[in-house]
Amino acid sequence: MDKVNKVNTDFLISREKNIYEVIIGLEVHAQVTSNSKLFSSSSTKFGAEPNTQVSLVDAAFPGMLPVINEFCVKQAIKTGIGLKAQINKRSVFDRKNYFYADLPQGYQISQFKHPIVGEGTVVLDMPNGQKEVGIERLHLEQDAGKSIHDIDPQHTMVDLNRSGVALMEIVSKPDLRSPDEVNVYIKKLRSIMRYLGTCDGNMQEGSLRADVNVSVRIKGTDKLGTRCEIKNVNSIKFMQMAINYEANRQVDLIEEGKSIAQETRLFDTKKNETRSMRSKEDAHDYRYFPDPDLLPLEVTDDFVEKIKSEIPELPDEKKKRFIEKFKLSPYEATILVSDIETSKYFEEVIENSDVKLATNWITGELFAVLNNKNLEISESPISSKNLSKLINLIKDGTISGKIAKTIFELMMDSDKDPQKIVEEKGLKQESDPKALEALIDKVIVDNPDKVKEYKSGKEKLFGFFVGQAMKDSNGKANPQLVNDILKKKL
Repeated sequence: MDKVNKVNTDFLISREKNIYEVIIGLEVHAQVTSNSKLFSSSSTKFGAEPNTQVSLVDAAFPGMLPVINEFCVKQAIKTGIGLKAQINKRSVFDRKNYFYADLPQGYQISQFKHPIVGEGTVVLDMPNGQKEVGIERLHLEQDAGKSIHDIDPQHTMVDLNRSGVALMEIVSKPDLRSPDEVNVYIKKLRSIMRYLGTCDGNMQEGSLRADVNVSVRIKGTDKLGTRCEIKNVNSIKFMQMAINYEANRQVDLIEEGKSIAQETRLFDTKKNETRSMRSKEDAHDYRYFPDPDLLPLEVTDDFVEKIKSEIPELPDEKKKRFIEKFKLSPYEATILVSDIETSKYFEEVIENSDVKLATNWITGELFAVLNNKNLEISESPISSKNLSKLINLIKDGTISGKIAKTIFELMMDSDKDPQKIVEEKGLKQESDPKALEALIDKVIVDNPDKVKEYKSGKEKLFGFFVGQAMKDSNGKANPQLVNDILKKKL
């Protein structure tokens, strides 16, 4: 990879005497894309009726023993490779002991001292350059069930469908400095995992959520401040709002001469504030110890190398190729590789059409429609095949760019072949020189005063004649030919 430029995108908070910088670290919980759970064969399908995807293992019946899901292990290693991280050949599953109603075992099986993946890096494309964020570790763990409080005023319901679902906890180093960086980091992490097929990143379904660690310090100092952890935030927007509130809360306390308590907090999305949940636990509070039902997980070099051979082209590599091969700007390439479906669509379009035109139409007209209709590119009402055909009609002069926009709108309803629309609506561009000459002659005859002004030095009037010719042709005249003929005639 090219050398990463250091950029400064700090989020600074000013008070009367001091300027504070914000230090952020994220613990991202990403649900592993797998048909079955980490230690059982139960389904992981989203949206099933409560407690219909629960085995005796998930419900912690006496005598039930966990059996590791090899596919989940492969998915974790694959993600580690995508994060350019150290793959640990030996890892250990531990019991993290705590009591809660939706944790039937009374402990969570996780990894503490010996995770499956060690240190790695993620490169962020910021507006003013690139920034490298360190990954501390990635470990596997099982999810807990879900407590539901709003069905019955007197009782809490428990749904164990999520109990035992495989999670990857990806822990960043405290390298993030602003809500904007968090936004780009989460999107980049999600993009990498989608390319790999290891997590779908669907935050609405709970597939991706994060614990956000926030601390502040006076700018220019090196010592980290007391951090607070904001638990289980399930949207990027809420992460940004929570960071903004929490950082300012901590600064206010320091300015008042008060100390910051190390604690776990909750973000109230309705009040836009963080609230104290409990004092921050330390590792000893959970009484971690190796799970006696699971042997240490050992993987061979051959096992890891085989997974490496299955790794697809990832966003950073694809971006580099798009810039070098297709001469895209870094900005264009960043947009087009941000999501695997977007890059796939783009490459399908340019397979048989002009790269520059395709780039402009995808990042312009198509993205505008998708944003307006709140659609993913995989749900695009216009197929890559037909967009490619539309671009070719522009390129070969059959239609103008203006006519193309009309056809594009007509394609939105049924993804109709643009060539058929041209034929049915009579939208073919007029490119016959003799017909255009006659059209332009009429424009010149009808506007003798403008012709006189143009010839006396008012060259800006050239656009007037072009506009009249296009108007008289109902937008069908070939703009380039109109320009060429007018230059000769005037």
